[in-house]
Amino acid sequence: MTTTERIFARIDNRRDELVALARDLVRVPTVNPPGDAYAACAELIGRRLAARGFQVEYPRAEGTPGDSAGHPRVNVVARIEGAAPGRCVHFNGHIDVVEAGSGWTVDPFAGTVRDGRLYGRGACDMKGGLAAAIVAVEAILEQAERWPGALEISGTVDEESGGFGGVAWLAERGYFSPPRVDHVIIPEPLNVDRVCLGHRGVWWAELELRGRVAHGSMPFLGVSAIRGMGAFLAAVEEELYPKLDARRTRMPVEPPGARVSTLNYNSLHGGLAENYSGLPSPLVAEACRLVLDRRFLLEENLDDVKREIVDLVKRVVRDRPGLSWSIRDLMTFHPTMTEETAPVVRALDAAIERVLGRRPSHIASPGTYDQKHIARIGRLHDCVAYGPGILELAHQPDEFVVIDDMVASAKVMAAAALSLLGA
Repeated sequence: MTTTERIFARIDNRRDELVALARDLVRVPTVNPPGDAYAACAELIGRRLAARGFQVEYPRAEGTPGDSAGHPRVNVVARIEGAAPGRCVHFNGHIDVVEAGSGWTVDPFAGTVRDGRLYGRGACDMKGGLAAAIVAVEAILEQAERWPGALEISGTVDEESGGFGGVAWLAERGYFSPPRVDHVIIPEPLNVDRVCLGHRGVWWAELELRGRVAHGSMPFLGVSAIRGMGAFLAAVEEELYPKLDARRTRMPVEPPGARVSTLNYNSLHGGLAENYSGLPSPLVAEACRLVLDRRFLLEENLDDVKREIVDLVKRVVRDRPGLSWSIRDLMTFHPTMTEETAPVVRALDAAIERVLGRRPSHIASPGTYDQKHIARIGRLHDCVAYGPGILELAHQPDEFVVIDDMVASAKVMAAAALSLLGA
């Protein structure tokens, strides 16, 4: 029996342990915002890995958005060295989850196991994948002799809100750069037979239009910012959306509907504050704010993306005397895509074919994930996402991960890591 076959057998034998670890992770309600129980979850991971010989640290991202005494941004990073110098393979998983919301038929933080599935908030996105990566690495330690290089595992925070207190903060401090790290696998829930090469770009911005307040019975004496925003929205609908729908990317984005440029309105606020009680006052709205979520393609230029919006705003304001505008960047990340010939992609491709008996597909994500920080800040481009879970279940009620997929992905990650280490 080869080393890889022994590792696969070890993972099969530890199926129940893998499920138990994933359940333990789900049962820690690391809801973001506000960032609950980060330290407890990080320490759960750290204690386990320390007992297996890892050097463990708990870097806190002090001063990052949301960090406070009550909600410290605590990450966990664990590293173990092999028998000889060599390359480092790093498995990174985020420990934060979105709020449970309504519509559940099971307790979202109970870790219910039923019909071959583990249910719970974060089971799919992405505590099941993180548990699979941990068991994969443990199986290597138990069955592979004198492997070179190093293995790392991290549990990081705030991915759901941009990753600034997690991977971004760590990348700024060299945790995701050569020579410390050479290859990164992020076990996001992208289906067990797919390798995610990267993601589209994102530009979030807040557009504010300002007019002039007046009595609601005499609107002609004021300038309505809401009417101005309505004119802008109409211009986007008639002119910009058809242009966006016509653009296509070479990125293999899934689902296919996201292979075009998209624009979403995250929120719209105008007129009176929303917390008033009783009847509203009769006022012409002097301000209206719109939060834009523009997802752009590898083939697009960010300056052009912004200019399309600004040109429409300027035209609306020009046609409405007394109306002014401002726009504020909230978040920007460029598209990123690892080459299909990269070592980490080839290693995962071969492992998927060996474990599952079928050729993998290469995809890109419609939304961003922490690969953006590893590429942008860490300057490390041998990074992809691969893990168990059905992408469409993320953030849904009754979120689940298939247990067989966790086991299979653990084997894939173990085999890929062995290949990348040269073991």
